[in-house]
Amino acid sequence: MFKIKSFDDCVFELSKLPGIGKKTAMRLALYLLNKDLPDIERLSNTLVNLKKNTRICKKCFGISESDICAICADTGRNNDTICVVEEPKDVFIIEASGRYDGLYHVLGGKIAPLDDIGPDKLRINELIKRVESENINEIIIATNPDIEGETTAIYIKKRLSHINKLLITRIASGIPIGSHLEYADEVTILKSIENRREMR
Repeated sequence: MFKIKSFDDCVFELSKLPGIGKKTAMRLALYLLNKDLPDIERLSNTLVNLKKNTRICKKCFGISESDICAICADTGRNNDTICVVEEPKDVFIIEASGRYDGLYHVLGGKIAPLDDIGPDKLRINELIKRVESENINEIIIATNPDIEGETTAIYIKKRLSHINKLLITRIASGIPIGSHLEYADEVTILKSIENRREMR
């Protein structure tokens, strides 16, 4: 069988990326093969710089270029509200909306017993310490609306229930705009009905 080692090695490495199968990896390798060398070197440098220059924020556990991320260091943000998310990518998604100006706390996953992920493997204790030591008025739990995300949200609420006057909220979920009821699952329908509001 015809083999080109450098091409096969590139396909193999690209196929390790999430959501990239062998066929997609081959298309990407062919695309890269047709690019000029300076373009490839720029891409390569950005990957190396990503690994060398980024770290985990010591306060919220999001992605940062310094010990404390730009969001935590921003004195203009609402520092009495923390939005709790599963992964750093969730911070990017919420920030892109441009509607939230509080702080974040990245758990590093969600409670998933089948995957051997218990509360002790998440940053829940760190969240409790933050709430107890900082002047936090509200916790917004923004874990995904699946079984594991709901379990995590309930667990966090119970762990924080001892803190007086702390408002604990959960992001709403339901039928997205532009979608149809026939394509929604039972949990989505239930959440849509539970989170209904008066039309004005």
